[in-house]
Amino acid sequence: QVQLVESGGGLVQAGGSLRLSCAASGRTFSIPAMGWFRQAPGKEREFVATISWTGGTRYYTDSVKGRFTISRDSAKNTVYLQMNSLKPEDTAVYYCGVARRPTGVRYEYDYWGQGTQVTVSS
Repeated sequence: QVQLVESGGGLVQAGGSLRLSCAASGRTFSIPAMGWFRQAPGKEREFVATISWTGGTRYYTDSVKGRFTISRDSAKNTVYLQMNSLKPEDTAVYYCGVARRPTGVRYEYDYWGQGTQVTVSS
């Protein structure tokens, strides 16, 4: 079992920045990859970014490329999502998850955190 706790969400104006954190505990030695998804009201949970635990592989959804950066600190068992140039359409609850490989496919994630709200005002 792996437990995940996200933090760092909040309210920010368009063009601003936030850094989300996802701290993992439990069987962290078994984590192959982690990722971030987001869910806006009335919409499906969608892929944002993923990273291998070694850090060598990263993927992003097209809408965040060049603005968001995913990284990890293996010593702290924590994954980060640095979000710059935020837009109102980035408003959502952001979730981190553990996957068997770096992937944007939701069903390949075995564990999820409780989510953190990000609100971008125009």
